[in-house]
Amino acid sequence: MSNENQKETVIFICNNNAGRSQMAEGLLRHLYGDYYQVFSAGFDPSWISSLAVEVMGEIGIDISKSESKNLKIFQEMESDYVVTLCGSADEPCPVLLRAKKYIHHSFRDLRGAKGTEEEKLILFRSIRDEIKDWIQEEFAKAS
Repeated sequence: MSNENQKETVIFICNNNAGRSQMAEGLLRHLYGDYYQVFSAGFDPSWISSLAVEVMGEIGIDISKSESKNLKIFQEMESDYVVTLCGSADEPCPVLLRAKKYIHHSFRDLRGAKGTEEEKLILFRSIRDEIKDWIQEEFAKAS
């Protein structure tokens, strides 16, 4: 299944499109890119976290060229899946996109990670691995 038009579309959403959604996009594309056309976006896009780029690079996935995108660019698109990754009750995740299926899976917010650089990297690696495990459970059925 290599035709882009035959692939199911997935949009990962979190607040800034800087960490969780970028890692999810990179992971799904890397693991199951033959089956899914993958995007990510945020309500308040900022910059891609250098720590997210670093921990993804550690597992051979380069997201350094990725750009943070505003959710608004997908307003007219109907996708197969819209996936919100926002973490806590104080982190709203409203979705105004059209999709055949909506999925929410909460992952801790990486913004404002505290501690030393190594402690922050440990947190980013942990979230990356949690996202990878979840993606393998949720999206492997297509492969």
